[in-house]
Amino acid sequence: MFPMKLNQKIWLIVSFGIIFTLLTTYSLTQYLYERLYVHDVETSLSYQGKKIAAEYKGGSLSPSFQQLVKKLDNLLQARILVTENPSELGACLPFDVDYNSLITANEREQLLAGRTVTKTGYEKRFDRQIMAVIVPLLDGKRLAGVVYMYLPLATITEAFSEVRYILLIAGTIFVGLSLYIGRQIVSRLTRPLQQMEHIAQQMAVGNFKEKMKVTSRDEIGNLSLAFNHMSAALEEVDHKRREFLANVSHELRTPLSYIKGYSEAMVEGIVVDEAQRLKYLQLIHRESGRMQCLVHDLLDLAQLEGESYPLQRMPLPVAQLIEDTLEHYKPILRDKHILLAVDINPDPVVNADENRLEQVIHNIMDNAIRHVGEGSHISVRLEEAKQTAVLTISDNGPGIPPEEVKRLGERFYRVDKARNRKNGGSGLGLSIVKQIVYLHGGQFTIKSVEGKGTDIIISLPLYEV
Repeated sequence: MFPMKLNQKIWLIVSFGIIFTLLTTYSLTQYLYERLYVHDVETSLSYQGKKIAAEYKGGSLSPSFQQLVKKLDNLLQARILVTENPSELGACLPFDVDYNSLITANEREQLLAGRTVTKTGYEKRFDRQIMAVIVPLLDGKRLAGVVYMYLPLATITEAFSEVRYILLIAGTIFVGLSLYIGRQIVSRLTRPLQQMEHIAQQMAVGNFKEKMKVTSRDEIGNLSLAFNHMSAALEEVDHKRREFLANVSHELRTPLSYIKGYSEAMVEGIVVDEAQRLKYLQLIHRESGRMQCLVHDLLDLAQLEGESYPLQRMPLPVAQLIEDTLEHYKPILRDKHILLAVDINPDPVVNADENRLEQVIHNIMDNAIRHVGEGSHISVRLEEAKQTAVLTISDNGPGIPPEEVKRLGERFYRVDKARNRKNGGSGLGLSIVKQIVYLHGGQFTIKSVEGKGTDIIISLPLYEV
């Protein structure tokens, strides 16, 4: 069995809807026939029969009463028979009928109780249903006779003859409109899905240019908007992936070239002087160290972004960690004549991984020292604010242009377009900082003014006992 397409399924639903509507209309017509026409005939016959029975005054059926019945038989549409002996009723009818089926013993009891009996049955002579009403003629408690009135019922086609053509025209218009509207609905519902299928195939081969046309604000329109957002996100991810590969290649190309060039010079015997040979070995060692740091940072960032790195959280006095970490930088700061100002609140305690938080401080301090000149100053401030510990590391360096600030923290992104490895680092430090802060449930903010300096602000939730 072949799988059905969505438009075929919807067409099937529409077809079932039309069939259901037609069946419902037919059932409604039958109901109206039974409820209105047949019920109306029964009510009319019962009323006329009771009016005739009301003329009976008791005793035997007088000639005047029988004459009245005969006169009414000629005037009314229904046939009227009156007899003193119900058993002779079958002989009075102009068609064959079984007496036992005409009036049963139970129905005779109803007649004796003064109740009217209504009967419906098919009669071959008329080729249609016959409705009969039997009204008792009571003389005290004795059944003196019956008034029998019957009328062939019109068929449903005859009953609705006046509106038959109207119903036919209305039915034709309904079916035509249903098919047209159904086709429009199917087309409207499936067109965006077909477009999505086409665009998804284009996205699979790396083409993210085509977008969905949003023509409505319903669920399909919202799905189209979500699809466009997904396409844009995938395009950005693809762009970042290409940029990442290009950056990794760029970062590795130069050290690999150095290592290859220096090692080839040594292998081929070009370097004969021992001092020069030692210099080449130091260069090879330096470049391999940079490659090692780069690979280590990449692995760190991959683990942190995948949230696969297990954080060893513990209640941690942040002030003590900052003071211990800054001790490593005092010789460097002294050599570069950089003034360090420290204002630390000793109270804040956070639930954090000590090694990862130390890495955050190291990365920010490295960036700050790298970008300020001799005679500059760096300030480190820790304070409590709204159930958070706020660490601010500021410098009075050259600052960062506003359009660059929002991109800081992207992998391999440097404000220094010259990409000077001596002064620029790998461009992964702030990416790692952002991810570590995120995993601790904190916030990472950069504020910078060109010519005045930069503030790196980290907010971490306080430890709750």
